[in-house]
Amino acid sequence: MNITTKDLAKVVVFQNATEGDLKLILKNSIVRSIEEGEFFFFQGDFAQYLYILTSGQVKLMQSNPNGQQVNLRTIYPWQMFGALGAVRSEATYPATAQALENSTGLAIESSFLHKLLETHPQIAFDLMTLMTTYIQEMQARYRELATERVEQRVANALLRLAAQVGIRSEKEAIIELSFSRQDVAEMTGTTLFTVSRLLSDWERKGIIKTGRERIKIIRPHDLVRISDGMEK
Repeated sequence: MNITTKDLAKVVVFQNATEGDLKLILKNSIVRSIEEGEFFFFQGDFAQYLYILTSGQVKLMQSNPNGQQVNLRTIYPWQMFGALGAVRSEATYPATAQALENSTGLAIESSFLHKLLETHPQIAFDLMTLMTTYIQEMQARYRELATERVEQRVANALLRLAAQVGIRSEKEAIIELSFSRQDVAEMTGTTLFTVSRLLSDWERKGIIKTGRERIKIIRPHDLVRISDGMEK
């Protein structure tokens, strides 16, 4: 894949960078290709590189000492991830980055971006804005965990995914998601058993249809009602 400065300008953090800045960033980056199920980095590793996803999908997940995993966020093309090392030296990755499908990303040394931020306040401001957005999203996730029933959390997760990466059918009012039940369980802080039970119930009601690592939303308005606590 031939990545251009126009491509790099799609990244929120670099949207106000100059053409010269973008060329310099590309010059100081390398391409990494990761197969489905493999990893860009692991939780606790030294954050030597930050990444910009150029193709595929990646999930950021944290594990506790018992091995239980929580999906913190799903990364899509032209999003930056693993950037903590550019902000704080000697930082480690707080999460593991696993490819949900064959994926490619630009790897940029954290120390290089750190130096760039020192002389480019607009890029530093855009990075701060991005991190603030992530904090707000995590606050919303925490509120959901603390105040909403599990069916509301699962419905909200499916609706968020539909808005972000849902594939809409041209012939039918169906939105298809490329996520497994385990992925949804990790996103919502619940168990695979609970998610399977909910999705099976919604499938019987004709709200969704499930397949191997696929979820088709047939009646999104019913999911909205469930997310709002209005049982059908």
